[in-house]
Amino acid sequence: MAADLGELLVPFMPTIRVPRIGDRVFKSECAFSYDSPESEGGLYVCMNTFLGFGREHVERHYRKTGQCVYMHLKRNFKEKATGASGGAIPQRRNGKVFLDLDLNCDFNGDDYEYEDEARLVIFPDHYEIPLPNIEELPALVTIACDAVLNAKSPYRRQEPDSWDDEVQVSKHASSLRQLDNGVRIPPSGWKCSKCELRENLWVNLTDGSVLCGKWFFDGNGGNGHALEHYRETNYPLAVKLGTITPDGADVYSFDEEEAVLDPHLAEHLAHFGIDMLQMQKTENGFTDSDVSPRISEWEVIQESGSKLKPVYGSGYTGIKNLGNSCYLGTTMQVLFSIPEFQRAYVGNLQRIFDYSPLDPTQDFNTQMAKLGHGLLSGQYSKPPVKSELIEQVIKEEHKHQQKGISLKMFKALTSKGHPEFSSSRQQDAQEFFLHLINQVERNSEGSENPSDVFRFLVEERTQCCQSRMVRYTQRADNIMQLPAPMEAAVNKEELIAYEAKRQEAEVSRRSPPPAVRARIPFSACLQAYTEPENVDDFWSSALQAKSAGVKTSRFKSFPEYLVIQIKKFTFGLDWVPKKLDVSIEMPDLLDITHLRATGLQPKEEELPDIAPPIVVPDEPKDHLMNNFMDSPEIDESAVMQLAEMGFPLEACRKAVYYTGNMGAEVAFNWVIAHMEEPDFAEPLVVAGFSEIDSSSSAAVPVADNQPPEESVAILTSMGFPRYQALQGLKATNNNLEHALDWIFTHPDSEEESEAASDIADPEGNASASANATADNEPNGPRVRDGPGRYELFAFISHLGRSTMCGHYVCHIKKEGRWVIYNDHKVCLSERPPKDLGYIYFYHRIPS
Repeated sequence: MAADLGELLVPFMPTIRVPRIGDRVFKSECAFSYDSPESEGGLYVCMNTFLGFGREHVERHYRKTGQCVYMHLKRNFKEKATGASGGAIPQRRNGKVFLDLDLNCDFNGDDYEYEDEARLVIFPDHYEIPLPNIEELPALVTIACDAVLNAKSPYRRQEPDSWDDEVQVSKHASSLRQLDNGVRIPPSGWKCSKCELRENLWVNLTDGSVLCGKWFFDGNGGNGHALEHYRETNYPLAVKLGTITPDGADVYSFDEEEAVLDPHLAEHLAHFGIDMLQMQKTENGFTDSDVSPRISEWEVIQESGSKLKPVYGSGYTGIKNLGNSCYLGTTMQVLFSIPEFQRAYVGNLQRIFDYSPLDPTQDFNTQMAKLGHGLLSGQYSKPPVKSELIEQVIKEEHKHQQKGISLKMFKALTSKGHPEFSSSRQQDAQEFFLHLINQVERNSEGSENPSDVFRFLVEERTQCCQSRMVRYTQRADNIMQLPAPMEAAVNKEELIAYEAKRQEAEVSRRSPPPAVRARIPFSACLQAYTEPENVDDFWSSALQAKSAGVKTSRFKSFPEYLVIQIKKFTFGLDWVPKKLDVSIEMPDLLDITHLRATGLQPKEEELPDIAPPIVVPDEPKDHLMNNFMDSPEIDESAVMQLAEMGFPLEACRKAVYYTGNMGAEVAFNWVIAHMEEPDFAEPLVVAGFSEIDSSSSAAVPVADNQPPEESVAILTSMGFPRYQALQGLKATNNNLEHALDWIFTHPDSEEESEAASDIADPEGNASASANATADNEPNGPRVRDGPGRYELFAFISHLGRSTMCGHYVCHIKKEGRWVIYNDHKVCLSERPPKDLGYIYFYHRIPS
């Protein structure tokens, strides 16, 4: 028999591999579905790629790759015999099979046990060889099977149980030098001191400089000014603003090039006016968790006081919480309740699966289609059979709850490369929503982009208070952020009385009284949104100087689906992060037609289109000309990072230059796209750096160099026409960030469009497709304008004191009834807490 098995496997031996270090073995989840060894058909693991496939998908992989040998894994549950003793979890009979397979704890360990089966299956004849079979199988096959069965989870390295367990104490923490420069960091309103960016900001713990972080490949991040500051000063440690909590903060060491711990962080932050010690306990000695309203918030939002009826079937599938992953689960539940997302992914399921790459676990569209099918098919949300219901009644057990699907593979892919979402910490659902929309847009080229339903244009009217002249600009957005004005609360007397009792309790060292929640009318939130706001550092082109300015915002277009975020999270004057405890009665029907923008009015006068002056250091003219003659500005650190990968030095210099010094990640993509070109390794030659306009008092480059295709591609991926992207880059000397602002502030005309076509191809050889794009594609980002009347269909609620902790739950209206999605539990809602939500989703009412 041994000889027969050996002969049978001989033709397939070259395709059987032993997993090496770094290989990921997917033996608990199908790449195309949520089938697992616990599913009826079990799971098939390819012995060459180590990808897992359910019964209905393994044939596709066989036909596509020709791989014939798979390991079939199956876990069988059975009820224990009467009188058998059970443990807290089901007991294994075969302990040497699935050594690293997650146990499904939905089964009662006192009543069930399981045994595992493994066998090799050879396609296309489905010949089966039971395992283990050490004596009869060739040695290589035995080693490969043993390695697969003992392989660790492919997600273990990406998602450690505790982020902090991976982080070491910085060598600079105990001896960090801090400058006595009088710097005090405010609790809000931060911006980079070099580029005025307002996100991904870090405060240097030596001098208190607030600077932006690095640029990430997904379009998030900053311009790397924090790293640049370290290279200039060698000040090693920085803290990310917005992450400071009573439990610590995100600290990064530029010298050690990794996230670190700072045991003296409270002391270091206090140097700049940030008192972390005060954040750990309130003055009366009670932590926030001791305050009773927090408990009531959890009870109200989760409807824990009601006996909720579970629902099953299509659209009622729960999602397992992987540990602080509820922000992801609630967001995806809402998105896949939207028909456009269902159509784009589930409607094109077979096409997406058939054309998926060889590793579908790394393909965004494949994993989105898989998730959509998992939630909408009803395959993973089946009600208990009649016999189970009768047994539950007899034993008076809790009602059956569905298992839900696990999004480990989806989370690993969508969070890849992101410092926050790839961690195991709780995240802001609003930030993840925007992150996912960004990924949907980047992966929808050439096909329907379902995220278009959220996009709308905002018209911003800025007025110079001195000259009274105005400027109108536009920007695209996906979320309407509504403030929660506490001063508009209708129960002010109750709040004042509560505050007096709270202060009295602090003085007498007694427990605080039950907190009173502020009730704010929705109309007050809408009014606060429309109020003019002061513009910091406003430069008036009419006065050619800085002046006071005010800005108002209105809708230039209304989206198909309106997403509203209530701005509940803020910082107190003492730097204590807090969540506003407010109740806002959100309307089921919403009409914001009155917020439509009107544009320039007849009696208004526009501010001159003049850019602020560029401040140049006082240097001799000859010195400036010599600098200009030398070479273009290139980030040498990014060049060296690419060169260390083995690419030619000159090619690396060109990659960094043509991607606008945006970092090694972007430049790497340029290298991959151009490495087959014949002049790939030729020296960089830039038009304008060898010529000087002698009529100018200062040397300036000749602006006839063609905009980099990478920058053009980034702008066109945002929905702008190619000719408009070329115009914007040409007008701003190929600065990507400035080009984006230019496009929004310069609605083009037919003459400009023709000129742009000339820019794109000076010899008139533009392709027909390019001309068609210029003629037919609308200006700016794609929007679906229509009436401003909406109906509420979903909302996400947050429980807890900060977005970095707590829990998320969502309510969705389906088939005329509200349903609560609380991780894997899906039930009919009896009292949906629409006044306590964090993010609300409205759909347009057809006119």
